[in-house]
Amino acid sequence: MNFVAPESLVFWTTIIFIILLFLLRKYAWKPILGAVNDRENSINNALESAENARKDIQNLKADNERILKEARAERDGMLKEAREMKDAIVAEAKEEAQVQASKVIEQAQATIQSEKQAAIADIKNQVAELSVGIAEKVVKQELSDKNKQIKLVEDMLKEVTIS
Repeated sequence: MNFVAPESLVFWTTIIFIILLFLLRKYAWKPILGAVNDRENSINNALESAENARKDIQNLKADNERILKEARAERDGMLKEAREMKDAIVAEAKEEAQVQASKVIEQAQATIQSEKQAAIADIKNQVAELSVGIAEKVVKQELSDKNKQIKLVEDMLKEVTIS
């Protein structure tokens, strides 16, 4: 058996290691470092994209909040305007009803007054007719006797004074 001396083994191992290191450095180290650098760059780009996406999401959230606040304010304004319109319509309807009620009352009072005047005039006419009728009967009865006629004329003359 042929054995190699340990000193020459160390020498050849060192030479092979240096050659291997030189070959790795020349052919493998650059591509590996390039791949690592590319991977690092892609990770950094992904992190930047994620940060940009996070900022975009924050901006969208802020925009959504602003739009939501504006929509709520607009809704509140529309509700307030609707309430004001409702109150105005109700007030106008009440006022119109009050005016109509006043007109109806005035017309009823005028009708009552005219009917009252007509009733009073009718009563006066009936009283006058009754008075004339009664007076006619009384006068006929009183004037049927000659002595009573003379006495009536004398009594009337006493009542009438010449001024």
